[in-house]
Amino acid sequence: MDSVTLRKLYLNFFKERGHAVISGASLIPENDPTVLFTTAGMHPLVPYLSGEKHPQGKRLTDVQKCVRTGDIDEVGDATHCTFFEMLGNWSLGDYSKKEAISWSYEFLTQVLLIDPSRLAVSVFAGDETAPRDDEAASIWEKCGISKDRIFFLPRKNNWWGPAGQTGPCGTDTEMFIDTGKPKCSEDCSPACDCGKYIEIWNDVFMQYDKQADGSFRPLAQKNVDTGMGLERTLTILNGYKSVYETDLLRGAIGKLEELAGKKYGEDEEVTKAMRIIADHIRTATMLLGDQRGVTPSNVDQGYVLRRLIRRAVRFGRLIGLKEGALSEIAKLYIEQYKDIYPEIGENAEKIVSELDKEVERFSSVLQQGLKEFEKVVGYLPENVKRLSGKTAFKLYDTYGFPIEMTVELAKEIGYEVDVEGYKKAFEEHQQKSHAGAEQRFKGGLQDNTVEVTRLHTATHLMNAALRTIVDENIRQKGSNITAERLRFDFNLDRPLTQEEIRKIEEYVNGAIDAKVDVVCREMTVPEAKAMGAIGVFDSKYGEKVKVYSIGDYSTEICGGPHAANTGELGKFRIVKEQSSSAGVRRIKAVLENK
Repeated sequence: MDSVTLRKLYLNFFKERGHAVISGASLIPENDPTVLFTTAGMHPLVPYLSGEKHPQGKRLTDVQKCVRTGDIDEVGDATHCTFFEMLGNWSLGDYSKKEAISWSYEFLTQVLLIDPSRLAVSVFAGDETAPRDDEAASIWEKCGISKDRIFFLPRKNNWWGPAGQTGPCGTDTEMFIDTGKPKCSEDCSPACDCGKYIEIWNDVFMQYDKQADGSFRPLAQKNVDTGMGLERTLTILNGYKSVYETDLLRGAIGKLEELAGKKYGEDEEVTKAMRIIADHIRTATMLLGDQRGVTPSNVDQGYVLRRLIRRAVRFGRLIGLKEGALSEIAKLYIEQYKDIYPEIGENAEKIVSELDKEVERFSSVLQQGLKEFEKVVGYLPENVKRLSGKTAFKLYDTYGFPIEMTVELAKEIGYEVDVEGYKKAFEEHQQKSHAGAEQRFKGGLQDNTVEVTRLHTATHLMNAALRTIVDENIRQKGSNITAERLRFDFNLDRPLTQEEIRKIEEYVNGAIDAKVDVVCREMTVPEAKAMGAIGVFDSKYGEKVKVYSIGDYSTEICGGPHAANTGELGKFRIVKEQSSSAGVRRIKAVLENK
């Protein structure tokens, strides 16, 4: 089975069961709700899982682009990918476990024709937060799964979410294919990493709302959220040994064989390098071509993109790729995905251009790194033939010099590298980065508090003010909202003047003083465009979206939530205006009591 067939089978199956087929969202979360990238199919739906009404109804299904980079060092094995597609279906306060589990079983056994005897499932074993899920186990038994293939597992195995620091979450039931391998022990279960069981699908029963203090409150609206990874499922259905054999990645592997003059599968190092390049360039293509737009930089999403491209360059050098080879891989992905994700085709020129520029930048950086390496070695006493971990990390952190390259260069001249010391320095750096990321991205619209809701409404007014006062071509490039302040990034190649800042504040406060109702209407994208709404138009033709209007001040496509009236907001004040990256400015603003 190929990817096109599986996508169609999945969407049609749930469409026949009353689900609206909706568009997948951008890889860059709207208003940056606690994470850098869209990491799961439910991520863009958080406001609706929390109780907002979705314009397409209570039953939804889609294919969502996702990026996860937590396991980036594992990429190169048989299963890990940084970019993947998630097939999902949702119940927003409609059906529950019975329907979700029964349909999962039906799709697996009657549509994908998986032998029921090969299926095993896990359910939540229970703890202080939630009871043992005997209901799910009972439903699986009625479907035909025998008791010996139903495993009760703890929270770390059968609890999902929230997607960020706070938000909807709950127990889940996971489905596995039994590979037929013998059990590794008497206690062998889907929790093992022995390879006997491979996960294929996950049904999450969202019943709780995790709070900022770590406590859990019952969700007013009980939901079902499911996820089936496209790459992994194709691998299982076709009996492949790795995701790189699927039609999604094997084209890139073939092109790499041609460009490098080497054979995939014949050498372990070459195979790993080709897998990493194929994965990283696919992810880079998707991020560069995304409707919200990302380019390589030293912060946030741009930093991750830069790391992926440079890592691909590093492994490209190992297998002898020539200049321009990575662009050839990107072009292959553009052709492959342009009909599925139109934005990839529309941004083809940008994808290739930005990729080439970053490769060129890194080539220059590598030359500087080589000079620095030679300098460092020259400073060492004659009797010392070992580079410290801190030195190796500095080469990585300052010059983007991968540790593997430092080790190889050192080996060529008879030196060693303190790799353990490097790992320690790297871990310390990661801990600081994670702490910073948690601080930067805590909050967000997932919190759904009164303060966040008001600041989100103020963001709409400020966006309109920027377009009215400064430049009508201004567009949102990202935002982050906590209970204390809003942060808004927008395209502009110069700082705002003090006069412009004053006028923006007057515009927003004028709207607040006018005490205008915030009105939500559901309409199609052409209707939204016709009434002058701004926003990211990433929905399919005919699909309904929510448009929030604030009098004559602002009209914008958005998922919410919003204040009911501008009079609730307080006094708007800009506290800082600064550069965010090349051609992008950043405003931080607050709402104060009058």
